[in-house]
Amino acid sequence: MMMKNVFDIVRNKFVIATIAFVVWMLFFDRNDITSQYKYQSQLNSLKEEKAFYIRETAVAKKDLKELTSNPTRLQKFAREKYLMKKDNEDVFIIEKQ
Repeated sequence: MMMKNVFDIVRNKFVIATIAFVVWMLFFDRNDITSQYKYQSQLNSLKEEKAFYIRETAVAKKDLKELTSNPTRLQKFAREKYLMKKDNEDVFIIEKQ
């Protein structure tokens, strides 16, 4: 008796259609579960990358403001970053290991 009730429920066209729809959406659709997982992980990595570039942009803007407002800071920056020197100077580079 109980087996007949379960069999009748499974044979119901609405249940079959619902199961087919769920299986199609989970595995065969263009936006299936694996694609959604890949999209979510890609989105997370892009958010991290965006945050990194926002921080780097803020640092660059701060440096630019300092360099345009202070000539001695500009000279120090040129000497440290680009190893520029005056004609009568020698530059020694000390590398930390």
